[in-house]
Amino acid sequence: METTERDDAPEGVHHRLRWWKEGLLILGFYLVYSWVRNQFGSAAVEPETAYDNARLIIDLEAWMRLDFEVELQSWFLDWGWFLRFWNIFYGTGHFLVTGFALVWLYRRHPEDYPFWRTAGLATTGLALVGFAAFPLMPPRLLGDCGAFGACVPSDFVDTVAVHGSWWTFSSGAMEELSNQYAAMPSLHFAWAYWSYLILAPRLENAAAVWFMRLYPWLTTFAIVVTANHYWIDAVGG
Repeated sequence: METTERDDAPEGVHHRLRWWKEGLLILGFYLVYSWVRNQFGSAAVEPETAYDNARLIIDLEAWMRLDFEVELQSWFLDWGWFLRFWNIFYGTGHFLVTGFALVWLYRRHPEDYPFWRTAGLATTGLALVGFAAFPLMPPRLLGDCGAFGACVPSDFVDTVAVHGSWWTFSSGAMEELSNQYAAMPSLHFAWAYWSYLILAPRLENAAAVWFMRLYPWLTTFAIVVTANHYWIDAVGG
């Protein structure tokens, strides 16, 4: 496929989109985003700073009487298979669904594609402001005594460390390359909501529409039950 055209697009709107240019644009943007994100990340931020910000979030949620994350996670701690599923969902779903939404929109609704592509890139870029201004230690690291943890008493459980997944933050490459404190805002939720806005109004299959309506909520559950985020990170997303 070299060019996508729509002759029935609204008057004055006629897009010629080349897939390889779009691919290079998105890949290039993501590489730059990843590099910038990590410049302000756990390699450059003291754990004490990220922990202090975590305390602010925890105290805010307690003040609102919405600090339910520990209790929610505790309901499922004996369900190893269940938590492993959500670990995998957390690590793969946002890439698969987001990628599908982008490609599907490019193929089926090219007249809408430029707007939503730009909106997605802008959202991802804006998240860098949050990562740089408010490096946030996620719940899973509060009780961790490693290089990036707070090593304080915590009831949160790092479900990936306990129940496993297809990946782990503690692997050498992931630990060194990933910004451990890129928690506020939650891009998992931002991309999930972006995908919902694209797919839910345009899909024709009823089951697929319902899945997309649930998808942002499923993502919120995933980021909380795996202790990768506080629920308020989803609000930021």
